[in-house]
Amino acid sequence: MPLAPAEVSKCPRCGKSVYAAEERAAGGFKYHKHCFKCGVCNKSLDSTNCTEHERELYCKTCYGRGFGPKGYGFGAGAGCLSMDAPSYTDNEGVRNGARLEPRAIAKAPEGEGCPRCGGFVYAAEQMLARGRMWHKECFKCGQCSKGLDSISCSEAPDGFIYCKLCYSKKFGPKGYGFGLGGGTLQSDITANGDQAPKTTVIDPSIIQARPGEGCPRCGGVVFAAEQVLSKGREWHRKCFKCRDCTKTLDSVIACDGPDKDVYCRTCYGKKWGPHGYGFACGSGFLQTDGLTEEQIRNARPHAPPSTTSIIAPEGQGCPRCGGMVFAAEQQLSKGRMWHRKCFNCCECHRPLDSMIACDGPDKEIHCKACYGKLFGPKGFGYGHAPTLVSTDGESTVAYPDGRPFAGAKSANGCPRCGFAVYAAEQMISKSRIWHKRCFYCSDCRKSLDSTNLNDGPDGDIYCRNCYSRNYGPKGVGYGIGAGALQMT
Repeated sequence: MPLAPAEVSKCPRCGKSVYAAEERAAGGFKYHKHCFKCGVCNKSLDSTNCTEHERELYCKTCYGRGFGPKGYGFGAGAGCLSMDAPSYTDNEGVRNGARLEPRAIAKAPEGEGCPRCGGFVYAAEQMLARGRMWHKECFKCGQCSKGLDSISCSEAPDGFIYCKLCYSKKFGPKGYGFGLGGGTLQSDITANGDQAPKTTVIDPSIIQARPGEGCPRCGGVVFAAEQVLSKGREWHRKCFKCRDCTKTLDSVIACDGPDKDVYCRTCYGKKWGPHGYGFACGSGFLQTDGLTEEQIRNARPHAPPSTTSIIAPEGQGCPRCGGMVFAAEQQLSKGRMWHRKCFNCCECHRPLDSMIACDGPDKEIHCKACYGKLFGPKGFGYGHAPTLVSTDGESTVAYPDGRPFAGAKSANGCPRCGFAVYAAEQMISKSRIWHKRCFYCSDCRKSLDSTNLNDGPDGDIYCRNCYSRNYGPKGVGYGIGAGALQMT
């Protein structure tokens, strides 16, 4: 039985067979590559600009001209105005260049359909305005027939919808300053002058409140929309102003006076603030306000001349003056409280702080320089830093290395000198504690630190060079440090 050849698709344009190597697909049909072009302008097409209609291919521009909507604003692509009706389109059933399908609108019961045409409104075409459903094509201004949306729609008292401009003209306020939407000034007094809005000044004190409950200034009832609070009392916004200069106040600049009235800061300072040289309108002002010298002298603030005005119990006051030390002026030194004014060096009276204060054995405080002179080590190289002095002629030449020479030796002391090591001078090496002055290389006596320290097998410490020389590998290529050739 002979094999039947496989079916090959035919190109809708030329009618010939289309093979896989040259096929182009569109609308369920396969075209030759050279046949895949617009049927009107012969423009070559691809998958991005191809449109199929009744087994024929078009570019988007030609498809829009032939089968898209017509009229003012439609045409070639977008932005072009076209009224052409190509020869390849059917003009039957066309109005203004656009195809129209006959439409029959089913009438809805009274009050349930579209307010404009009365027909049923289905979900695909409904537009809502205040709970009522409109057809999309009926949702337009009742006066200028402009298409509306949810933003530009305004529902009028007559039950219809209008654009904002027509609504303003028909139902908005009239008179000077009102009219076309907003921003336009209009004065049609002859036509609708009696409809122009009239404003009146309302006196808030018309409705009087019960004694002690109304506005403190006018006595009227204060409602929530106009109330301003000051120290728990309610004021009218109109009445909330300075008693003297009638300046309008707010919560930032209002000052409550002793007379239960409100003032601005300037008037409060003049009336209730301190008077005399350096006081008055706020601050930075010099004013006497016509006061006599005696009144100015009596009103001027005075500071206590001495910190010993209030004597504290024995052992509880300032160590220097014996006065009571309060929190605003206290300075601490080894658990004792000093006045800030008294917290200075006992010798040179230099003001001190927590960084430069030194507590001496005499229970006084000193600066670092005076402490070094009084209680520091004496001899050549000691004293008032950085000057080298010898205050009493005592020399330390007999102890050039500065090692301890007094005290008992112990097994837990410094491995080099045997004396005890205190925290201020200790250096640590493999859990052993050394004096800072004893912490040097056993061979070359070079001072050591944590970066160049090497612990030897003999329990002593070395620098790197001496450690390599004594305990490092020997031979060519080894020796002092690294990279040196030695034949020892």
